[in-house]
Amino acid sequence: MRFAELPLRGAFVITPERHVDPRGHFARTFCRDEFAVHGLAGDFVQCSTSFNAKRGTLRGMHMQRAPYAEAKLVRCTRGSALDVVLDPVSGRWHGVELSVTNGLAVYVPAGFAHGFQTLEDETELFYQMTERYHPEAAVIIPWDFVDWPIRPPIVSQQDASHVAHA
Repeated sequence: MRFAELPLRGAFVITPERHVDPRGHFARTFCRDEFAVHGLAGDFVQCSTSFNAKRGTLRGMHMQRAPYAEAKLVRCTRGSALDVVLDPVSGRWHGVELSVTNGLAVYVPAGFAHGFQTLEDETELFYQMTERYHPEAAVIIPWDFVDWPIRPPIVSQQDASHVAHA
């Protein structure tokens, strides 16, 4: 795996090293030792998937407050999405296109918000988290801080109520 730090300190894009043969490819997507070398938390305690039927679906920006702040490792297992990491203190964000084709993953450090917008119908993302979900610690940051590629986005009622530029 190759680790490249994003412009937000502690956030990384991770590229698997694919071993290709006539059958397809094989790639390691996680190694606790390699994560530790880069100073990344790798004790994942919960995994989730997010299936999204329609292009333009936006989920985010979500995070958990301390003491339940969580790091996330996110990859796309079907379709494609713009995956975004947001520093809630500075308001700075960075997006990476994740797709089943490119195989990239994004590491979201604890204390940062995360969200994505699907670029294709029937897109699925797979999450690994270092903390289980605690609804009392959940935080939603306005999604319109980000310059999303598809407007208007398809958002939940909960996320729609959190906008900064109404």
